[in-house]
This record gives sequence, structure tokens and C-alpha cells, in this order.
Amino acid sequence: MWYSLLNMRILKVVIEKHPDGYVAYPLGLKGVVVGEGDTGEQALADCQSAIRFHVETFGAGAIESESPVLEAFIAEANA
Repeated sequence: MWYSLLNMRILKVVIEKHPDGYVAYPLGLKGVVVGEGDTGEQALADCQSAIRFHVETFGAGAIESESPVLEAFIAEANA
């Protein structure tokens, strides 16, 4: 069931590069889901696995019906 639910929804995933590796997390999912890896691809794959587990555990209600995020951008600001 989770597979068909995820096939109908595309979640945006943020991938961050840190000194010790990569971290990935989805937007539009209720709860905390994080993936990590030595490369961006590994972090994304780990995050996808975590998303599947999250939806299997908490059901379709874990996916926001309408994500408010249309696009995501990175910008810098002076503090």
C-alpha cells in the first residue's frame, strides 16, 4: 500500500553537504525523517528508505495532503 501511495506523491527532498557527509530530509511529510550517507546519492537513498518505513508505520496520514512547498531555494543572509 505504501508503495502505491508514494507513487502518487512526489516529495521534495533537501540534501545538505556537511564536513562529515550528507544529510537528506523530505518536505511535506508529518514527522521527522532523515537520511545520511557519504554521498548525496547515498543520503537520498537512505532518506527514501526512511520515508517508506515512516509511511508504513504511520499510514497515508503521514503525507501532507497538500504540501505548501512548491520550490525550495538556498540563499545567504548576513547575520
